[in-house]
Amino acid sequence: MSARNPPGTSAFVLMIVLCAIWGFQQITIKIAGEGVSPVLQSGIRSVVGLTLLTLWALWRRQALFAADGTLRMGLLAGLLFAIEFVFIYVGLAHTTASRMIVFLYTAPCLTVLGLHWAVPGERLGMRHFSGIALAFTGMVIGFLGGSGTGQSTWLGDLLGLAAAVGWAATTVLIRASGLSRISATKVLWYQLAVSALLMLPLSPLLGETGITHLTTPVLLALAYQGVIVAFASYLAWFWLLQTYLVGRLMVFSFLTPIFGVIFGVIFLADPLTPSFLFAAACVTGGILLVNLPEKRQS
Repeated sequence: MSARNPPGTSAFVLMIVLCAIWGFQQITIKIAGEGVSPVLQSGIRSVVGLTLLTLWALWRRQALFAADGTLRMGLLAGLLFAIEFVFIYVGLAHTTASRMIVFLYTAPCLTVLGLHWAVPGERLGMRHFSGIALAFTGMVIGFLGGSGTGQSTWLGDLLGLAAAVGWAATTVLIRASGLSRISATKVLWYQLAVSALLMLPLSPLLGETGITHLTTPVLLALAYQGVIVAFASYLAWFWLLQTYLVGRLMVFSFLTPIFGVIFGVIFLADPLTPSFLFAAACVTGGILLVNLPEKRQS
């Protein structure tokens, strides 16, 4: 297992860009939902991303099918990846989007805890855990404050938490197994391939209506999910996983729901509440605590 470096400025900037991309994905899912069922959306996204990734690998002359002993772990990572999105999309039928975001973004906390125990090079100190707790606490207060709907949401909340477990397990698996020594392209290829194979037939089995109304905004939203998210952003993310200390990066993912709210304010005229401003301050403070440079031993 190769050593990882603490992330620097370029990694921080890239991570913030990725969080913005993932936050805007929530807007595109809503737009595409006007004409395409949610699980089918995820399947289409995986097919588009897989096609582009395969072309990318061929252009870069990267071997995708060479025997390197990672097939079992790769298929398992792909299965976890697919299950995560099934839980998300099915769960959204039983809870609000804001509550789903809260439970889904417990994943960074679960991830760093898993890495702390599974990967010696990812050990975190009390300051790091304090930063994670601060970011998570602020996010929960910001997104749960005043969000009650008067309806039972326990099933959707539980599925959101299950999705978070799947996301965290996928990240820990990639970091702690032989997947950490192969290219980011092949790691992502495993996940998109398994997801596409599972999602497309799963959509009709769940009783989804499929494609009902294709418009230009719907097509653009699907293109964003497939090209920008599934291909470009995930490829960059898995490269980061193989290059830097994951625990230091995962706290940045708390920015994703923050960006989601910002884009909701801009594009959907959602209100900007004091709880959101509090959440943003806590997330910023948590990121600083996790990523402050260590004091050098004399």
